Amino acid sequence: MDDFVRNKLIDWGLSQLIDTFKDHGIVEESFYCLVDQDITELIPKVGPRAIFRKKLALLKTEQNTTNQETVCKFYLQGQQNHEEADSAQVFPSTSGTSDKGKRKLDPQGESSKFQSPPRKRRRDSIPESHTADNSILSEVKTIMASVLDELLKQNNKKLNAFLKDKISDLETDKRELVGVFGKTGAGKSSLINAVIGEKKLLPSGSVSACTSVMIKVEANMKNSKYETDIEFITKEEWRDELWSSINFLRDNTDQENQDVDDYQDTVEKLSALYGDEWKSESPENLMDNKYFKEIPEFLHSKRKILTCESAEELSAKLVKYTRSDSKDGEDKDVKRWYWPLVKCVTVRVPGNDLLQHVTLVDLPGNGDCNKNRDKMWKEFVGSCSTVWIVTDINRAAAEKEPWEILEDASSLMGNGGQCQQIHFICTKSDHIEDLDDPSAADVPAPIFKRNMQAKEKVGKKFKTLKEVKKHFSDGCLEVFTVSSKEFVKKKHLNPDETEIPKLQEFLQELNDCHSETLNYVSGAHGILSLIQGARSEEMAGIKADVCTDLEENMRHELDEVRKPMEEAYKTFEKCLTEGVEKSKDSYESVLKSILYPSQKKTGFHGTLRCVVENSGKYKPKNRKQINLNMKLASSLTDSIDEEFKKTFPNEGICGPFNGVINTFSLDTKRLIQKCKDAELQLIFLETEEKKIKTTLNRKIRERKKTIYSSLTMTVEEAMQECYEKAKTFTGKGSQDKMRKTIKKHVDYSKNTMFEKAKDDMLSQLRRLKEEILEELEKTMQKSIELSLKTDDVSIPDVASELEQVKKYYNELKKSPDEETSLICDDPPSPAAAP
Repeated sequence: MDDFVRNKLIDWGLSQLIDTFKDHGIVEESFYCLVDQDITELIPKVGPRAIFRKKLALLKTEQNTTNQETVCKFYLQGQQNHEEADSAQVFPSTSGTSDKGKRKLDPQGESSKFQSPPRKRRRDSIPESHTADNSILSEVKTIMASVLDELLKQNNKKLNAFLKDKISDLETDKRELVGVFGKTGAGKSSLINAVIGEKKLLPSGSVSACTSVMIKVEANMKNSKYETDIEFITKEEWRDELWSSINFLRDNTDQENQDVDDYQDTVEKLSALYGDEWKSESPENLMDNKYFKEIPEFLHSKRKILTCESAEELSAKLVKYTRSDSKDGEDKDVKRWYWPLVKCVTVRVPGNDLLQHVTLVDLPGNGDCNKNRDKMWKEFVGSCSTVWIVTDINRAAAEKEPWEILEDASSLMGNGGQCQQIHFICTKSDHIEDLDDPSAADVPAPIFKRNMQAKEKVGKKFKTLKEVKKHFSDGCLEVFTVSSKEFVKKKHLNPDETEIPKLQEFLQELNDCHSETLNYVSGAHGILSLIQGARSEEMAGIKADVCTDLEENMRHELDEVRKPMEEAYKTFEKCLTEGVEKSKDSYESVLKSILYPSQKKTGFHGTLRCVVENSGKYKPKNRKQINLNMKLASSLTDSIDEEFKKTFPNEGICGPFNGVINTFSLDTKRLIQKCKDAELQLIFLETEEKKIKTTLNRKIRERKKTIYSSLTMTVEEAMQECYEKAKTFTGKGSQDKMRKTIKKHVDYSKNTMFEKAKDDMLSQLRRLKEEILEELEKTMQKSIELSLKTDDVSIPDVASELEQVKKYYNELKKSPDEETSLICDDPPSPAAAP
């Protein structure tokens, strides 16, 4: 930050923002470049943000021209993107607004990006419905900013504070996460590049993907640059990881104890960063700053930002942070590969409508030995509304790794997450070798027939997965056959050859599902109704009668919400009690299966050490994940899985607790017919009711993840003591000592550990019930009181603004899909599997 920015903020009475602007590196040049989306992110509160927008608009105008018409145009457009501000024609802002309206993609138009990636979104390429919605959103935001300015001048502190909060709450930006899994070589990078229309964004080909870096791909709606944000693990985390890695290699130097795959994996990680120096240097010396000269951000716990003009340029810079060592090709001169230090990479593509409200996350198959990276991986998996499992079509049903990924992560995605759809994507559909069909070599079947065969095999395989079926129904699966290579090469492709256009349409539907415009306009309509209704002085008796009806309705409806929640609690209590007894009976067999595997495994000593050093979890390379905590808790989770899926469904629009939140109603429509004079206040209450139901459903969806995972987490916490003790054993006989320590600990704690896991989960369920009922009652009671027990003729007259917003609201309500999504912000229900 420079003196210019600091002085402006002080002069404008916004000195509280100085630290924020300083943290984001805002100087005079970037100060003038701020657009609407930047301002929204920098200043979350509506009041200061409205003041800043107006002051900045005036400042820009004073600098460039004294024409007052330009001042009004700039401000009333809601800070239109600065790249378009000088245009003679006024267009609505598209910065930070949602992509609305159902629209179909033009495959030819998308594929044409490969010939010449656009630097800016062309206005003539934006669908008419999208432009219209953006225009409405921009207009209504301008109206609400003007209303807020007027409210700031009033003295009714209680009502004003309430209204300002409500206007602030109108701003929302919900994103859908789509997780992309797949083994190296399956074509994940090529698929993502083809789907989003960026041929050379993610590196693919001769350079192999590393095993731990998570890559998020989303839209850059601020400017026309390709950007990447690289987040590193901390120095302390790398020091611990370095120490563990070197100890692992030392413990596995003899052939008997060596797990070859894991050994080579660890060697690769150290060699990527240090070359051969790690072999002769101590862990302390390997932390010397000289190894991190290129990435000072790592040393100072900051993020590294790369900005480029093209996808190809960004990909070239990104490769050393996301890929493994390459001995040939363009990357042979790279001296150090920094992927072992990377926690997550966010890649932002300029003006990409498919990614405006969607983030694609390229995920490793399983968690990571680094605790923070593993935590982030679990959060991503649990937050995905859809998962793409990518595999080569030649072995789609037979390949073990993609199915193991699905099985291992199913509990995190299902009951422990919010995944609604699983897309199994078979790549390279233009080149199929059906090894199960002896005649295929002589008489190749048509592509369509072979694709259908692959889909059928995948569908049958899915039905055999017992662990997955605990969390997902058959209807959650959809199978796609794609050829990224052919899609990129050809402008026109028959859908039978590749279904990439279908995946693009799916992403478009996720964007359309947000209905940001309708939600914002509906909320604005309710707020303006409340303001105008509060100006009435002659309705005291009528309002009292309406209040009585509303409060009576609310008590009844709260009881209707409480009943199924209490019934669910009792059901879970019964299931978990049975689960505790089964856990006590089965724990010995669980320990035996993990501590004494039936097949003698090479390097098990090293594997067991990794298990105890990573708090009971470890993913051996090319083998299934080991999670002792999850295995010990499995009887508890098994006991509730079916009931949990019914109580907290990810699929459909019913919602939690048999949809009881969505059915809550104060019956405002009937009351409007009964008392027309209170119509404005009742319209406000109707919008508040819809909003609180959406908020509570979202809260329950997030909390249910924690509730479900609490069973395993409580077991992990109870086991931590024995893991800490077990990892201290070294040398001869240490394997048996680790086994005995774990066995002895579980023998001793079995009567308390499983019972505590049950009690902790029930306690969380009880708190959730209490919080939901309290928040629902408190929110609606406050809204009733302020809308029907407050009169103030001094607040602004917003009759004209209300009429204008009402017109926009009625126009947007014409789409039934949009109206439905107002109370359900989840994606469309999954299609049945082919």
